[in-house]
Amino acid sequence: MVMLKVALGLMSLGALFAATPALAHGQEIANDLDRCGASARGPAVLVDVRGFAAATGSVRVQSYPATRAAWLAKGGWLNRIDSAVRPSNGAMRFCMPVPEAGRYGIAVRHDRDGDGKTDIARDGGGFSNNPALSIFNLGKPSVDKATFYAGPGVTKITITLKYM
Repeated sequence: MVMLKVALGLMSLGALFAATPALAHGQEIANDLDRCGASARGPAVLVDVRGFAAATGSVRVQSYPATRAAWLAKGGWLNRIDSAVRPSNGAMRFCMPVPEAGRYGIAVRHDRDGDGKTDIARDGGGFSNNPALSIFNLGKPSVDKATFYAGPGVTKITITLKYM
């Protein structure tokens, strides 16, 4: 049952990222960790992504406003970071700027072979607050379960990837 829940979650996460157009409402940005450094003013979110199953492929991190209309909606993301996977001890760090202090959600996908397609048997994914994925939400947690508050400075969160 757990594997079925994870598989449905990864299928939904894969469909979400595959359906997101290259020129969505948001901005594709580089992973500039200096934005979240000791002298950074923010607002920004320092995202620790943990649990990479392999040091291969690519990872995509997307931020969303915490509204039902935008959360995980096609073209609803604010910023996107695409990066080659280069974990240190199974983890990577990303700095995601946000427009202002407020409520946001973040979704992450690890495409293990970097082909841009979701393979539910191999790829992983996760969300801010690490909500459980189940058959009932088809792998898309509600905005309420994934929402966190980003303050005026740098807010730190951890997302743990899930694989089938």
